[in-house]
Amino acid sequence: MNDWKPKRFWKTATVVSEEGGFSVTLDDRPLRTPAKAPLIVPTRGMAEAVAAEWDAQEKVIDPMTMPVTRGANAAIDKVRVQRDEVVAMLAEYGDSDLLCYRAAGPETLIRLQAEAWDPMLDWAANALGARLFVGEGVMHVPQTERALQRLREEVDAFDAFALAGVHDLVSISGSLVLALAVTRGALGHEQAWRLSRIDEDWQIAQWGEDDELTASTEAKRRAFGDAAHFYRLAQR
Repeated sequence: MNDWKPKRFWKTATVVSEEGGFSVTLDDRPLRTPAKAPLIVPTRGMAEAVAAEWDAQEKVIDPMTMPVTRGANAAIDKVRVQRDEVVAMLAEYGDSDLLCYRAAGPETLIRLQAEAWDPMLDWAANALGARLFVGEGVMHVPQTERALQRLREEVDAFDAFALAGVHDLVSISGSLVLALAVTRGALGHEQAWRLSRIDEDWQIAQWGEDDELTASTEAKRRAFGDAAHFYRLAQR
């Protein structure tokens, strides 16, 4: 198996102002994405975070320790060139949002879901103009065209960098409503993460958690926080 990793070849990562944003140079070499596009980000804060990640690399480069760089690469190489598809995919979560699918029992879980999720559906109705309906089990819960259109409009308003962060907030949590609440400041990302975990945490309380599941859950929690951080850095 090939375990070769690129080695550090630079002394200093520097933020440079560019037309349309900010770039990062490694000594005198500007960073590029994996697809060889110039890595130009929309805010100085994001560029500084990218530079800090590269400066933190020691002997070899470990992309897994560089979430802001990975997010910027995704925004430029993937989201920007497939924006319509990404918007459509994220908007579709409105028609299958985690918060709309409730347990048929036991009563304790039904109550936990209602107490945690009903206020967020009320928030979506009032703040976004998108009233979503709930049902039991996994059968599809039809939503109104008006609600789905409002959610699509919210998603379509994000630029490519914001969308890259929102993509992970939605895909990790399973909820477009929770992701939009984070972007609007109605929820902190840790609170949104806890709300997305109602079912899993209830199951763990009943049956316990093994080391593998604990590690997987923690990795997802960190990724969710990284996505929220990237979204904030993208705000001009």
